[in-house]
Amino acid sequence: MPELPEVEGVVRQIRPVAIGKRVEKVFVSDTIRVSKTAGKEAILKRIGADSFIEKVTGAQIVGVERRSKYIYFSLRKEEPFLLVNHLGMSGAWFYTDSLLSIPEEKFRKHVHVVLTLNDGNVLAYSDIRRFGEMRVLGEEGEYPPLLLMAPEPFEELALQHFLDMSESTKYRNKPIKEVIMDGQVISGAGNIYATEALFRMKIHPNRMAHRISRKRKVELFQAIVAILLESIEAGGSTISDYRNINGESGGMQNRFAIYGKKQCMACGRATKSLKIGGRTSVYCPSCQK
Repeated sequence: MPELPEVEGVVRQIRPVAIGKRVEKVFVSDTIRVSKTAGKEAILKRIGADSFIEKVTGAQIVGVERRSKYIYFSLRKEEPFLLVNHLGMSGAWFYTDSLLSIPEEKFRKHVHVVLTLNDGNVLAYSDIRRFGEMRVLGEEGEYPPLLLMAPEPFEELALQHFLDMSESTKYRNKPIKEVIMDGQVISGAGNIYATEALFRMKIHPNRMAHRISRKRKVELFQAIVAILLESIEAGGSTISDYRNINGESGGMQNRFAIYGKKQCMACGRATKSLKIGGRTSVYCPSCQK
């Protein structure tokens, strides 16, 4: 699943090609239409295909921002509104002159939303597994979970928020891996970067949050921020389906110290894994305590 660095990379690439452009035409795939007819909510949430097309067609893109793992498209028609997108497991945006120019067939086959811009190019959203989301909102608060997200990890108040939440009744008796993957505790740190940060700090992912000193928690938070920034610089991580808007893979996966490894790069011992918070957690039984 794309995490903060991958989403940040997409946003940074979309901004210069989209801001100031007008959406002249909108396409929604038959797959989404059939899903809607069957009463399912694939990708387009709480809005029908035709209503989505009517709402977005003619709108000007005035801003593109990232909030945690979400992309916020600020649009203006008669009034300003938001198109909020979560990439899910396999969502990807492509900016191209033609859908045929999308590099890989697996993405071309699963294009579900296309925004044709007034420069003649398109912003195409492909989602192989269709776990992504798009919501049209008058304002952020119309989808309350967005208001519960933790501060951005690069903001000054994010560290204190993390400390307060990790020491609260709700989280203190949970495994630290589960705590830092929770978007209400830290924004944008999913399985990949939580795994890497815990290994860097030599902390076992199943250790209860209350059994980690405040000093160590501060250091852990700093490690998470450092890894997120490193991944942004590397273009994010491509495990299987992440691509940027030009169809290029990220490079952070080449720097992983523990995620996806069968052998610890520090001590050479075979790694182990266990399920925490519904996700597979890889760790070194010797290095992480």
